Order: sequence, then C-alpha cells, then structure tokens
Amino acid sequence: MIRYALRRGRNVVPYAYSVDRAARQRLKGQRARVLWLTGLPGAGKSTIADALERRLHAMGLHTYVLDGDNIRHGLNKDLGFTPEDRAENVRRVAEAARLLLDAGLIVIVALVSPFRADRAAARDLFEAGDFVEVWVDTPVEVCALRGPNGLYARARAGKPPNLTGVGQAYEPPEHRELVIDGAGFLDETVELLAARATD
Repeated sequence: MIRYALRRGRNVVPYAYSVDRAARQRLKGQRARVLWLTGLPGAGKSTIADALERRLHAMGLHTYVLDGDNIRHGLNKDLGFTPEDRAENVRRVAEAARLLLDAGLIVIVALVSPFRADRAAARDLFEAGDFVEVWVDTPVEVCALRGPNGLYARARAGKPPNLTGVGQAYEPPEHRELVIDGAGFLDETVELLAARATD
C-alpha cells in the first residue's frame, strides 16, 4: 500500500537569506573559488591539495579541502566504484563544494573523478570563473609506485577489479584550465595554484 507518493522538490522553494556569498566574501577579504584536482589514483592530488591549503592558510585565506578518500569515510561511505556510484560520488562532492563556495571559502577538491561527463556536470553547478579544473597529469608508472598498500599491484590481480587506470578508464580533461605535472616540483605547483586561487 502506498501512503505517500514521493514528490521530490515540487513543494520546496529556496529561501533567500540576507547574508549571501558576496557578504561572506567581503568579510573574509577573498574571492570564493573551487579548484577541482582530477587525476589517476596516486597522481598526487591529496599531497598537492594539502600543500596548497597550507600555503593559502599562511596567506590568511579561508579554505577547505574535499578529499575523495576522506569523503568516502563519511558522506559517501555508501558508494562503491561502479560508473554509476562514481557519478553519484562526484555529484555529492560538487554539491558540497557549491555550499562551501557560497560560504565564501576557497574550496580545493582532490578527487579522481575519472569521467568527463561527471566533471562537466560538476562544472555546470557553478558560474563562469568559479570552477577551475586542474588535471594532475602523472604517468601511471609513477602513480603505481606511489599507490598506497600496493593498490595498483592488487588491481592488476583483479582485487579491486575497477581501479581507475587499471580496470576502469580515466578520461583526461579536454576543457581544463590547468595541467599540473604530478611528478614535478611540489613548491612550483603550489605557487602556480595559489596564484590561480587568488587572481
């Protein structure tokens, strides 16, 4: 027996709060922005995000990092690694990033996000200039050496069967704003990204 049919969003109207993103940005003295770091597992996204946040924090800026592995321990712990679950993972992270952007923060996303369509859907949530796609382009051989707990070796043996770059494809960004050499010098990478985050 159906008691209540689901009517998603039909009776929900957003409330326009007086304190908006512009007011929050003025209070913080910064422009909010999302830097979306995408790349293979082991490419260096989290390392770069950590170093970049330290740099921006030292500059007196307000930041937050949304890290793919960390998010999967909480908000997205119910998701697996099928293409459908990966799409939902990206969708949720993008929505969280949009909320943090509205809070006036510089948001650094470190997420494999392997499929172009999912990244494009994430980009579509933001106004022009608010979303900076950064491809951390690291050779898979380097990623395999960095991979935690022999992840790539286990993936080649079929466990897990759908690791990006081994059992599942990674689609390099075609419309990215920046390409970073994940095997390059971290300090140079951080300075480049810090400049982009604050321009």
